[in-house]
Formats: sequence, structure tokens, C-alpha cells
Amino acid sequence: MAKKKDGIASVLAFEKKLVFSDGYMYGTTWENRDNDKETPIRLVEKSVRGTISHRLPDSVTGDPGKLSAEVEKANLQTVDNAMLSMEQDTLKLKFTVKVLPNPHIPSACNDETHLKNIKSMGEKFIQENGFQELAKRYAINLANARFLWRNRVGAEALETVITIKGTDKTWTFDSYKLPLKNFEVENSDVKELSEIIANTLTETEKCKTLLLEVTAFAKVGNGQEVYPSEELILDKNKNKNNGEKSKVLYSVNNIAAMHSQKIGNAVRTIDTWYPHYDELPNGPIAIEVYGSVTNLGRAFRGNKADKKDFYTLFDKWSSNTDKDLVNENDKNYVMAVLVRGGVFGTKEKE
Repeated sequence: MAKKKDGIASVLAFEKKLVFSDGYMYGTTWENRDNDKETPIRLVEKSVRGTISHRLPDSVTGDPGKLSAEVEKANLQTVDNAMLSMEQDTLKLKFTVKVLPNPHIPSACNDETHLKNIKSMGEKFIQENGFQELAKRYAINLANARFLWRNRVGAEALETVITIKGTDKTWTFDSYKLPLKNFEVENSDVKELSEIIANTLTETEKCKTLLLEVTAFAKVGNGQEVYPSEELILDKNKNKNNGEKSKVLYSVNNIAAMHSQKIGNAVRTIDTWYPHYDELPNGPIAIEVYGSVTNLGRAFRGNKADKKDFYTLFDKWSSNTDKDLVNENDKNYVMAVLVRGGVFGTKEKE
């Protein structure tokens, strides 16, 4: 049963305001990348005989006989694979992103006073900041092709084309010229794109939306492997025993693809405001309520002493808007979580 905290709604949710499609993958050549001469990338199943590579216990490594017996075991696997043809040297990834207005207005809230305070908090933020900083960071992460993830690494050339759907307005970016580690960018096209995103987020009088079509080209080399999203296998041992695949890649209508969630995670990797950022080599992290980065096994905003997690900052700011957050970075972070959306209610057992 939900236990209500004074002045804070126990039922609270915000709809996401950056809505991503899946990303579809095609093969083409760098010279013909603008001529729609591409073919869908298909998944290919492979059966391979791998070797043992995980760390073995001392009882095995200390005994040559046991070690030899262990490494001789066949690591048989059936996996999905995705590659360009030998006539193609460029990966094309295409997706859309819809930008919606009013991130500060909850889709569900069971406390009228808190609802009023949240709206007041958001309106004041819009008057003072207008989502300019957040929109700039989203625009940079679209332009620098961060969403390509592993496909971005080692590419000879990288280009991103962004179009406002239904119009002739298009921007073309040399993605390698835009940084991944910071957002100190002076680029007129980035500025123009970010202003359009910011204006859409701050639209309060009518339900104005923005639909962007994003196409990225990565020149990775003829016949090279590309990397769609990998599906989560909940019980790998069961699948292995049944002879099923140990690596399943994502595809839609038989076209290799990237999850919308993975693309969205890259675009919202804008948090440089977390505690001790300057002391750490990680660079920006994705916007999360506790600053969690699962592949590092850390929650960068989880330290109670720092008091920089979303709930602490949001409760302080929204429960009494007369006591404004002093730190502009904290405000940007809180509003970025609202743009991300989610269910933020209280759920405790009495």
C-alpha cells in the first residue's frame, strides 16, 4: 500500500517527451550514401566452436592436468551475426525521434497541492531557462552519432543527416567533429537544431510536436561486421541445453535493428552534473534517477551524503517552490529526468 509523504504525491508519473523509434540498419557505399542505393542488413546464424576464456579457479589453474582437460572442452555456440556485403563499406542507420511539449506537467498526480507546485516549478524554469541547455545537449548527441554505440568505433568517416519530417529543413553533420566528452560546442547548425527542440519542449499554448528523421552513415569497411542490439536471454543455460542460440540479435521485418531504448539512452547521455564529475574519467552519463551506469556497476547519484539523486532534489524543489534550488545544474538535471519520463510515486509497505 502506498504510504503518503507530506506534501508529496504518492501517485506521480510523467510521460516521456523524447520518443524514439527503432533504428533500422542498411548497407551501402560511402560514394552512394545519398542516392538511396542501400540494401537491408539481414541477420545470419552461425555455429561456432569457441574456446574457454572465463577465469578459472586456482584449483584448476594450479594443476596442469586439470587445466588441459578444462581448455579442451568445446565451447559450442550458435549465434546471430550481421555484416555488410563485400561490395558495401558503409552502415546506414535510420530512425525518427518525436519531441513533445510540457515535460513539467504530470500525466498522473494524486495530490492537488503538489500538482500545483510542480506546474509552478516548471513554469518558472521555462521562464528562466527555456530548456536551452538540455536541448543543446540532445542536439549534440544526435549530431555526433553517439547512438551508433559500437558501430561508431573505428569508422573511417561518420556523417549524420537530420531532417524535420515533412519539410525541406535538413542539417548535415560531420559527426567526428563534434565531441563525446563535453558539450562546449560552437556550431551554427547545432544551435539552430537545439533552438527548435527547446521551443517545442517549452510550447505551452498549443500541442505542438516536432518529428525528426535521423540518418547516420558510418564507413566501417567492406564486408565488416555491424552491431544491432542484442536481445536479452533470461535463461542462457536452458537455451544452451536445448541447442538454441546463445546470442540473439534484434531485427524487425527481417532487417537488423537497434532498440529504441538503446538509441534513447545515448541521446540522453547528457549528465555532467553528477557529484565528483571532474574527478572521474567517465564523461557524461545517461539521465537516471540515481545516476546508475549498469556496465560500471555504479550509481553516481546514489550517495546519501551528496543528496544529488532525483528524489531528493525534486522533493525539495517541488514541495515548496518558494525555496528554489540554488544550483542551476540541479535544475537542469531534475527537468531532464522529467523529459525522460517515468513513474515516480511512493510505494512502501506500512
